[in-house]
Amino acid sequence: MPQPLSEPDRQLFAALGRVPSGVFILTVKNGAHETGMLASWVQQCSFMPPRISVAVQPTREVVKLLDGDARLVLNILEASQTDMIAHFGKGFPLGADAFIDLEVTRNVGGPPILAEALAYLEGKVAERFPAGDHDLYVIEISAGMVQDEGGPMIHIRKNGTHY
Repeated sequence: MPQPLSEPDRQLFAALGRVPSGVFILTVKNGAHETGMLASWVQQCSFMPPRISVAVQPTREVVKLLDGDARLVLNILEASQTDMIAHFGKGFPLGADAFIDLEVTRNVGGPPILAEALAYLEGKVAERFPAGDHDLYVIEISAGMVQDEGGPMIHIRKNGTHY
């Protein structure tokens, strides 16, 4: 059983939890394998070349696909798309059809792009860095498009020690 947090630690993690995060669906294709996962720790980290960073727990199944020739799409959700959170929230074992009942498109040879996403960014892993209990993947972006109008989904956590 985890130890209760001290009052200073509770205050620290409550403040940390107030850092806003977007809500995204990261889709990945590597060879014949593809999957998707809910991601929230994402940000742009370079203008030229255009790059984003994505934090992923190293124990997630998707990590097995994030090497070599992996291609990724960051699907940016619109504020009302909570159905996507329910669909992708728990993750998928490799080999499971993560896109069943979803309308997707693909750029030539690329990973699934959610048709109902507000926008998307496509690219490949440029670098990976260990970052505490997550790994930070730097994704070099090669394509992207706004598919609909609206505002992106953003959330905060009441506690900065878990999602």
